[in-house]
Amino acid sequence: MAVFNTLSGQDYHAVQGSSFAGSLGVSNNPASITNTPYSWDINILAVQLKTITNGYRIDNYSLLTSASQSTASMNTGDFHRYLDLNFNLNLINTRIALNRTHTLAFGVNLRGNGRVLTNRYFYADSLPSVDQFLGSNLNRTLEGHFSSSSWLEAFATYSQTLWDDDQGRLNGGITLKATRGLSGAFAHLVDFSSVPTPNGGDTSFTVNSVSGKYGYSNNYDQWQNSRPSSTNIRDFITNTRGGFCFDLGLEYLVKTQEVSTVYDEDNFFDYDWKFGLSLLDVGYNQYRYGNKSSMFTSPSPQVTGALLNQKFDSLSSLADFNDSLSGIVRGFSPLGGKFRVENPTRLVINVDRAFPADFYVNAEISLNIHPSPENSNRYFTQQINLITLTPRWETRRWGFYLPLQYTIEGHFMAGAALKAGPLLLGIHNLANLFFKNRIQNGGGYLALQLRAPRNLRARADKRLDCPN
Repeated sequence: MAVFNTLSGQDYHAVQGSSFAGSLGVSNNPASITNTPYSWDINILAVQLKTITNGYRIDNYSLLTSASQSTASMNTGDFHRYLDLNFNLNLINTRIALNRTHTLAFGVNLRGNGRVLTNRYFYADSLPSVDQFLGSNLNRTLEGHFSSSSWLEAFATYSQTLWDDDQGRLNGGITLKATRGLSGAFAHLVDFSSVPTPNGGDTSFTVNSVSGKYGYSNNYDQWQNSRPSSTNIRDFITNTRGGFCFDLGLEYLVKTQEVSTVYDEDNFFDYDWKFGLSLLDVGYNQYRYGNKSSMFTSPSPQVTGALLNQKFDSLSSLADFNDSLSGIVRGFSPLGGKFRVENPTRLVINVDRAFPADFYVNAEISLNIHPSPENSNRYFTQQINLITLTPRWETRRWGFYLPLQYTIEGHFMAGAALKAGPLLLGIHNLANLFFKNRIQNGGGYLALQLRAPRNLRARADKRLDCPN
């Protein structure tokens, strides 16, 4: 079993593939911003949060009820567990059409995610001691991993028409991103196994093998509770490291074959089919190890379940954890230098079909592209969405969307979104509204986008106009 920090993309599923997405579409395909009828648009603010897990549940709470009576508990059973959480905040993302075939976009985003993944094991809240837990997982090697990353990115996008004829039009785009890794952390527990040891009438367990490591970015070491928050925040950001990332995209439109006349509205941006192909988030974020980051290679002799209970019963800091762990393992040593977290590099295939009366259907496949996992100093992130299907009804000012998502973990979610003028409001999982035990899987998004009051039109031919 392996685990990797997981980051989703922007996840505004409703408008993926839409010609009205404007600056919101740049993160899904940088070429898409050219086939947008607005001469400009500004995404003043957009925020998105998504969680998905099978490890725990929250009961007695939905988005339509109060959280005062809610309860949280770990799921009982014998299975592998996972948790993914991702968020992004888009600030002043701006798109400007130089003309109908050349477009620019730029802005700043804050993105982040964490993931927990384990191999298969049995857990029940009726197992109060480590020995009982190990006894329920006899003859198993246990592994568990956590990793997280968040970063600030400033991006610039250029897109233009590469080829155009009577049948179709091909647009291409590229996005360059300068990033700052704000927060990185990981913990990998590998090859944990135990053997039963007779102990009078009872059976205890002795740790047979274990290895692992854990680390975090060193800007956390700069935080001191005795100092003002403004000073801590300044030093926290100052002690970050830079990175680089880029996106590439192509988009081909199959034009409608309607015969237009001078009485028709401008149909330059209309299409029957639209095919998108993009390679996204190619790059990494870089962090320097914090001074309590450590690794260990094997257990000390006679480490029993009772000793683990005693050592880790009450811990108040990572320093306490290091002190307890260093007394029961061999090869305990600090980690130094730098570590990288690869961005969620993926290949995205998007198909959009236009129907009469402003109806559309969008289908998307997102395929993760991972670096080699053999380098222990590099960790990678991935997109949790695998297939998304979104029927929508959409005009310039109004829209209603029903995105259906199937994730890489085999999890299905049916969402919904509404566009009303500059406001886009969406939910990833409608079950969050109607069921009181589904809130742990889902999330939502909100965007506020200003658009040019008039569509981008072709420059008039004035050669035959009468002279003044």
